[in-house]
Amino acid sequence: MLHLQIDARYQSQKFEQALKQAVKVALEHQGRQAQALDLTVVLTGDARLRALNQQFRGIDAATDVLSFGDGSPDAESGRPYLGDVVISVPRARAQARAAGHSLAAELQLLTVHGVLHLLGHDHAKPAQRRRMWAAQDAILQTLGLDIVSAEMEMRV
Repeated sequence: MLHLQIDARYQSQKFEQALKQAVKVALEHQGRQAQALDLTVVLTGDARLRALNQQFRGIDAATDVLSFGDGSPDAESGRPYLGDVVISVPRARAQARAAGHSLAAELQLLTVHGVLHLLGHDHAKPAQRRRMWAAQDAILQTLGLDIVSAEMEMRV
């Protein structure tokens, strides 16, 4: 089950259905069932991403998306808690504008990217990147998005 947290300043924008679909398709592509586990997607601002990036990665800069894996049982449901995906809405908005697609599409891309990280994917090495980008591209295609992971190369 997807838990969605949206900071108050972004509440007026309706992204819940698009994010739920991105999570569902990403999990199914990776052989997991969305109803069998829990995870949280947080939509917030640059200041929060910068603080988290500094705290957990030692990088004093905002970023578009961070993933924090967990794996423990969810206190309420007992299902495995996969972790958290935290997305900067201002960063996503700027990237969507630069790439020429909608903010909703960019948020789906970042959600898929974050979920793949929670499932163990990485892009630090070329072979890992090829594997992750192939999975990401297949998921984005299933979602009907005309976005290719090569666009992320500039961000990584």
